[in-house]
Amino acid sequence: MKVSIISFAFVRMMQAGTVDVFGYLETVKYRFGLEAADIWNFMLTSLDKDYLAKVKAALCERELVLADLACDRCHVWEDDPDLRAKMNESAWAHIEAGEYLGAKTIRIDAGGARENMEWTNEQFDYIAEMFRKYAQRAYDNGYKIGPENHWGPEDVPENMVKLCQAVDSPAFGVLLHIGRWRGENAAQGDEMVAPWVMHAHVTPSTPEAELPAKLAMLRDAGFQGYYSAELVSDSYAELGLQIARIRNVLDRWRLEGK
Repeated sequence: MKVSIISFAFVRMMQAGTVDVFGYLETVKYRFGLEAADIWNFMLTSLDKDYLAKVKAALCERELVLADLACDRCHVWEDDPDLRAKMNESAWAHIEAGEYLGAKTIRIDAGGARENMEWTNEQFDYIAEMFRKYAQRAYDNGYKIGPENHWGPEDVPENMVKLCQAVDSPAFGVLLHIGRWRGENAAQGDEMVAPWVMHAHVTPSTPEAELPAKLAMLRDAGFQGYYSAELVSDSYAELGLQIARIRNVLDRWRLEGK
């Protein structure tokens, strides 16, 4: 069953010092019985190969797939050229880390001002060109890479569709945060980007009654990735409940032969 939970869900425990990436992987495997991890890069304390080797060993020991490496602070566009160069350097370092860990998908945000609804032509051209480079490397190494409808102009579905069409690579995809859209087509955002979705984050904000249709829409669009629970909680029961909501839908499909 292709279900995971992003390690960002444990950020309160991480900040309290009660969970690290190894505790997260133990929880994923043995508390929740999942077969895939979804690591938020801030849970990694280093990108040093010796440290990453320990993380990779922990994944292998638990026979866990790394469904996604979600990377913050390495987005493509910053107005300041020096900061943009630093973000680019960080992106390549995280891409290398994701490859080493065997990530099936890697999320790198597009960037742009958080309050803006669209990119300038200069921003869009640069973002598209960088994602073409990232996607070529992903294609050569057997995974997918792309942004999330996370913040700024990438929260507007028309922008994401335009970017997907501009990059035009089988290794480029969207990490869909279900229902997180802005603009006049926000209600149709999930459906608009469905053909490019590589990984999905499912939050409790999607009503129980609507969840089966949302996940079925992705399935019917050809999505073959992982449905990952996303919420922030210091309650294992609450985290487990969101996982159970997703599992329930997928198990119903199994029973119905879908």
